[in-house]
This record gives sequence, C-alpha cells and structure tokens, in this order.
Amino acid sequence: MVFPSGDQFEIAAAGYRAVVTESGAALRVLSYGDRPLVDGFAEDEMAPGGRGQLLMPWPNRIRDGRYSFGGRDLQLALTEPKRSNASHGLARWAAWTLEEHTTNSVSLVYRVMAQTGYPWAVDLHVLYDLGADGLTVTQTTTNLSGEPAPYACGAHPYLCVGQPANGAIDALELTLPAGTRTVTDDRLIPVDTVAVEPEHDFRTGRTIGAMSFDQAYGALERVDGIATATLRGANRNGVALWVDEKIPWLLLYSADDVAGKERRSLAVEPMTAPTNAFNSGVDLVTLSPAGQPGDELSVTWGIRALVDDE
Repeated sequence: MVFPSGDQFEIAAAGYRAVVTESGAALRVLSYGDRPLVDGFAEDEMAPGGRGQLLMPWPNRIRDGRYSFGGRDLQLALTEPKRSNASHGLARWAAWTLEEHTTNSVSLVYRVMAQTGYPWAVDLHVLYDLGADGLTVTQTTTNLSGEPAPYACGAHPYLCVGQPANGAIDALELTLPAGTRTVTDDRLIPVDTVAVEPEHDFRTGRTIGAMSFDQAYGALERVDGIATATLRGANRNGVALWVDEKIPWLLLYSADDVAGKERRSLAVEPMTAPTNAFNSGVDLVTLSPAGQPGDELSVTWGIRALVDDE
C-alpha cells in the first residue's frame, strides 16, 4: 500500500521532530518535545487545505488562470474551480524525488516540465534541516529554459500552540511585524494594498480574539534582515515563524470557512510575491535564461519553538 502522501521522511535533532512527505515535499509533522508546532495531517490522509505544502512556481491564486509574459497570452488549468483561479503552483501534488536523507535533514527535488500555461522547465529543490534553532527550510528554483521565466514561491504551514482544536487561536497572542495588508475582492484577488488599520495591526502583539484572516501582509519589519511572526499561549510558550529578506510577504489564514477545522490553527504562509503577482507584477521575479546570472532563486524561512518569555 502507498500512503496518500507517499513515502515519509522523518528527521530529528535537539528535541525537534519533523516528517516530510514525498507528495509535494510537504511538512506533515513538526514538534518540539511533545508539543506540536504545526497543525499537519495524518499519515493516511491527503494534505487538506494545503497543509504543509510548497507553493511553486507561484503561491496562492492567479485570476482566471490567465496572464501575459514575454509577449504571450497564457492560460493555466483552473485548480480552484469555485473561484475560477489557478491556485498554489504546479508541484503541491507531485511526487518529489529524494535527494539526501540524514538523521536531521532531508532534501527533495522535482522538475517542472514545460506545459500548457507555464511553458518553461524549472528545477525545484527543498532542504529541511533541524537543529538547536528549530527547522530551517530552503527553497531553490533554477530556470532550465533558454528564455526568461516568471516565478514566485511560498509555503503553507499552519502554526499551532499545543494541540489544535476548533477555536483555539482565539485565545492566542499574535505578533506580526507588518505595516501593510492586501484588500481582496470576493475571489480573494487583491484590489489594493493599504496601511494596516488598528484591527489588523499586530506589531506589538495582542490577542487574536474573533479576528478573521485571509489576506497577505507586507512591509515587514526586520532585525538583521529577518522578519518574525509569533503565536503564544497563556503560559507564554509558543511558536515563531521567520523569513529572510527575499520573502517580503506573509499570508495569514484562519480557515473560518472550513467546516470542522475552523480557527484550530493559523496558517502563516511565507511568500515572495502576493496573490495574482503574475498579473499585477508586484514582487514577481523574472528568472534569467539557463546558465545566465539570475537563473536561480533561493529563499529561506523557518519555524522554532518559543519557551516562556523568550
């Protein structure tokens, strides 16, 4: 029998444990001691709601699956039919190939071949590494084509503090170092970017309460190039997600619209570009033709446990 998410690759170090899957190179499990840090999925499940998946060569949505690039009008398959969008890239359900597996790290690769809607071949690579500072994830893409290729990437971890339960995030304290947010239409496509209003301003940390999330946040404040979002429980234990300077966006999603999983954890999604960047051009990366400077992009983010008042 093959598990729905394929082979399972377990790694551990410094009290942390993670499981990465063959399907989508997804982060299925991440824990510190007996404390889960992500709300993943079971070994006998497909990843629901994008849990733990990598979003490459674009994150989130492309309106109508249509965009223009390099003088061509292109049409992607609509993988979010109810909103008529192309969603979350081309690699989230693919069988990734194991490159290397050690006790504390695992790397996988997947080659996206040129296809309808994305006529470029690109190599995708991910490295998951555990250490004293928690989990570090490095996502790398290399253009194999002889012409420039549009690109953006993201990931879809759901953060939790203790065992996930419906409504659990309401009592958590969120710190989010963001000065702007996107405003979206009924298809969740951005129509504007605005300064965060008081109800969306979590820069100093406050309880989430009934606040609902399904938008991207930008203008991230950084320390030594790193922006960090945190969730804490009443005992001050918590979880932190950090991103490097090549990741200017975090999309937050509280899953209020998912029956049975609403508000049980908070997706904090690192993204190099906001939703619909293939059309808006906002922070869209153009990978140079193969073999030329700029034909590769590598970004890094990570998750670690917070203990007491750290």
